[in-house]
Amino acid sequence: MRRVCALILLALAAAVPAQITKETYEKIEAMIPMRDGVKLYTAIYVPKDRSSRRPILMERTPYSAGPYGPEAFRSARGSQKFTDNRYIFVWQDVRGRYLSQGEFADVRPTLKPGQKGIDESTDTWDTIEWLVTHVPGNNGRVGMWGISYPGFYAAAGAIDSHPSLKAVSPQAPVSDWFIGDDFHHHGAFFLQDAFSFMSGFGQPRPEPTRTPRRGPAWDIGGNAYQWFLEMGPLSSFNEKILRGEVKFWNQMMEHGTYDAFWQDRSLPRHMTGVKCAVMTVGGWFDAEDLWGALHIYKYTEKQNPGIANRLVMGPWDHGGWSRGNGRMFGGIPWEQDTSVFFREELEWPFFDAYLRGNGEVDLPDATMFDTGSKTWSKFDRWPPPQVRRTPVFFREARSLSFEAPGDVGKTDTYVSDPARPVPYQGGVLRGRSRDYMIDSQRFAMERDDVLTYTSPALSEEVTVAGNVVADLFVTMTGTDADFVVKLIDVHPSDAADFGSKVMRNYPMLVRADIFRGKFRRSYELPEPFTPGKVERVKFELPDALHTFKRGHRIMIQVQSSWFPLADRNPQVFTDIYRAKASDFQKSTIQIHRSGPHASKVWLDLRK
Repeated sequence: MRRVCALILLALAAAVPAQITKETYEKIEAMIPMRDGVKLYTAIYVPKDRSSRRPILMERTPYSAGPYGPEAFRSARGSQKFTDNRYIFVWQDVRGRYLSQGEFADVRPTLKPGQKGIDESTDTWDTIEWLVTHVPGNNGRVGMWGISYPGFYAAAGAIDSHPSLKAVSPQAPVSDWFIGDDFHHHGAFFLQDAFSFMSGFGQPRPEPTRTPRRGPAWDIGGNAYQWFLEMGPLSSFNEKILRGEVKFWNQMMEHGTYDAFWQDRSLPRHMTGVKCAVMTVGGWFDAEDLWGALHIYKYTEKQNPGIANRLVMGPWDHGGWSRGNGRMFGGIPWEQDTSVFFREELEWPFFDAYLRGNGEVDLPDATMFDTGSKTWSKFDRWPPPQVRRTPVFFREARSLSFEAPGDVGKTDTYVSDPARPVPYQGGVLRGRSRDYMIDSQRFAMERDDVLTYTSPALSEEVTVAGNVVADLFVTMTGTDADFVVKLIDVHPSDAADFGSKVMRNYPMLVRADIFRGKFRRSYELPEPFTPGKVERVKFELPDALHTFKRGHRIMIQVQSSWFPLADRNPQVFTDIYRAKASDFQKSTIQIHRSGPHASKVWLDLRK
């Protein structure tokens, strides 16, 4: 009983932001000069106790290093142990945001080898050099962390690491806005997120300010699906609301393929020269930057052999590990305090080992939560080598099987109509929810433009541990189409309910993604489909670690819209960013499921 009470108190304490108080800290505000003369506003919280030297923990952010003024203090996140041990905390407005000088660039490109200039890595280097020289009582060791966009800056800061930078934790890091994060998935434009975010965040800032310009007013009237549908083609957003004033929106509209603009802004390929320890963190149900966490880890590992590189993936939404206890998401209980565990048993030991200790810490390379068995697993690397790539085939009567079909030509057909796109979630859609990543897919089962394939009840557990790859053979009457593929866990008819959540036959989304068909051979050079010709569309969904328990069923759904999460494809080969309302057409789409054209999904199954 005493241990249970202690755990409850630990959870309550961890859910409260760590306090940086005026009694224990003093605040220093500095304008730190960069190598090109631009100065960046930096807030530094230094312990008043100078009896020993302390490490520095820094976040670089485009979301404000405030509150501003020497008497205005903020709280820290993470374990209370950071403040108990009197870490020095630093927040910095990145170049061109809030009180920092210079011009802001979204996901600023990383300098190429030998190239002169500035990037987020050089700004980090210059900042660290100044901090370790000027901040009183520091021990010469610096750590960086950040969630989402600050996660991008944390990862970029590790490139060509400053010698004093010892540990970095990119968390839900923005990493590639065309292939997998936030604003595009496999070239399909994530309309609702891109517009909702950029209409405010993307407003111009002519000069340093504490209060950025507000974006234009708009009201979805309680029904996002209908509002975005009535807005029409993408060009209408500038015409009706943005008025051409949002620079990055305009750039997205100009760069509809994976050209140099996007490639230069793809962070994973630039993760080189990393000399510090790295712990990348992500959530399996992160609607914004799940792809980024997996790929920052992957490329950091590949391009920097020998460094301490770790990955943590838990049952969280965007940044869910940093708040609350993490016992539940989307109405699904995890039967443990997953967020508290992360902050106290993973994040704190990681930073403290490298910033105050000798770097020795007993943490695996990959700490991953199985969202089906609701247990943590440890791996030497991710994806684990102890898996077998296994196809699950679309079969007759909308069934799924690990047995390959015969050679008789069979297809399943649906009509994709841009005038009535498939929503990404059931019910009335308002603001984009985060729990769609784990929500019931029963609403989609009831539509005639969604193909649903279901396995028999499993006689033994099946654990997906790694890649999920859609491998479709399609025919269509149009010249382009999107393809959404979903991996779903159908609970048994006798499943116990969780409070008000009815789990009997509940089809829980495990993993899903969308692919813009014209990029099936190249993201740089799109190609039209030939009507009536069988074409292969193969693409990776984000990884998963999920056990389908005995008695559960595996379900896969295929559809060609995911609205208004993703924009509508006109289903004719065109520049979608300049498409007119008259370009949008119905298309009859066939999914082939036999012989050499047997559509399937490849799963990495744990041996």
